[in-house]
Amino acid sequence: MTFETLGLHTSILRAIADSGYTEPTSVQVQAVPAAIAGRDLLVSSQTGSGKTAAFMLPALHKFASAADSIDVSAADKTPNQERQSARSRGERPRFQAAKPKMLVLTPTRELALQVTTATEKYSAYSRKIKAVSILGGMPYPKQMQLLSRNPEILVATPGRLIDHMESGKIDFSELEILVLDEADRMLDMGFIDDIEKIVAATPETRQTMLFSATLDGVVGNMARRITKDPMIIQIAGSATKHENITQKVHFVDDLSHKNRMLDHLLRDASVDQAVVFTATKRDADTIADRLNIAGFAAAALHGDMHQGARNRTLDALRRGQVRVLVATDVAARGIDVPAITHVFNYDLPKFPEDYVHRIGRTGRAGRNGVAISLVNHAEGINVKRIERFTKQLIPVDVIEGFEPKKSAVASRSTARKPGGWKPGDARSSGTGYGNSNGNSNSNGNSSKPGQRTFSKPNSPSASSGSRSEGSGSGGGYKGSNSRFGDANGNRRSFGDR
Repeated sequence: MTFETLGLHTSILRAIADSGYTEPTSVQVQAVPAAIAGRDLLVSSQTGSGKTAAFMLPALHKFASAADSIDVSAADKTPNQERQSARSRGERPRFQAAKPKMLVLTPTRELALQVTTATEKYSAYSRKIKAVSILGGMPYPKQMQLLSRNPEILVATPGRLIDHMESGKIDFSELEILVLDEADRMLDMGFIDDIEKIVAATPETRQTMLFSATLDGVVGNMARRITKDPMIIQIAGSATKHENITQKVHFVDDLSHKNRMLDHLLRDASVDQAVVFTATKRDADTIADRLNIAGFAAAALHGDMHQGARNRTLDALRRGQVRVLVATDVAARGIDVPAITHVFNYDLPKFPEDYVHRIGRTGRAGRNGVAISLVNHAEGINVKRIERFTKQLIPVDVIEGFEPKKSAVASRSTARKPGGWKPGDARSSGTGYGNSNGNSNSNGNSSKPGQRTFSKPNSPSASSGSRSEGSGSGGGYKGSNSRFGDANGNRRSFGDR
């Protein structure tokens, strides 16, 4: 099937062609025609399945088709024209509440910016369609300036949107389409009351589309309340199982072992760009500092950073100035950088579904990726929960020179239910698993002599947590002069890659 068969407006098809997309994904094939027909949608779809286009393309089609039928010369004055008229009469212009036709709610600022960027790309050839993001951390004057344009499409995080609603800056009386993107994550973050308040402020005649990793439990209950006779779409397959992502577990004995292992893995020549996930904001800053000291071009990304610092860090990642991004779960939502080849779980996520979102940062746009989890022996039960959720067994790997003191098989045997592999089971050769005797094979190489790992920096500044350029809450990163080791242990600049 092609995008032409979905019945989209010619201007949108032209923009899609410019973007390099030739065939719609499974979720787009099912969702786009139904959304164009005006159906409410409940979509269970994992990250990387193309869900942004699934709800944005039909909305843009609707607005572009409506614009074709409007005689611009006979249209009412825009808010900008009204303000200009007021100034010509010597009056102080009065701010008019923005009246968007479409609202997209997202859990994080990064995802909101990603949706806005995609919207601008898909609407490049459409007349009079404006999309803006209203986010926490963005200066209020900037947000007021954006709202003064009276955009057709508003992308927002719930908390900041509530602020503008209560101050009368946004009026949803003309809203036609409501989208809840990653609804499960918004509920996990405690936005249920805000979402209920926002939904109550929209017309009952609206079209509602909800996208979530799951449609069970609280998400399902809310979905049934806010939709009318919805079409339910559940997407499975490679997008859920991440068949293009090689997944591994490395068991570690302690923090020092984990740090040495991460340093070694990041020096592999196959690592172009990587995301390292941590459980806390403090760890994200600390690990980014140590990686910079060890010679990696690294930066932190977490919720305590100001929006400007987060934007600069993400821009540096996209431009290749940052090789390793150290991030928390919430901050990394919505990151779409095709050059990310590896994801490292320095800490396992609290919820199994977060594991799916994490590893989905790699293997984007049809590429292959690698996801490696560094797991303490006591965390075998958490690996088991992830495997139950994904319905996949994650192989255990052991690297020569970095073997854990405790057998990898022994670490997992206590976390296995009947039906899984047991201590002593033969594993395929060449994959680096420990056997029943505690021995291991490996396809990895040990660190080269003379390489300095980030867990034991020689620099006196390491203990004080000093940062490279861009330090502070923004998470420092080094540009083209940053140096790091290649697979042969040689030092070369990031710009040489």
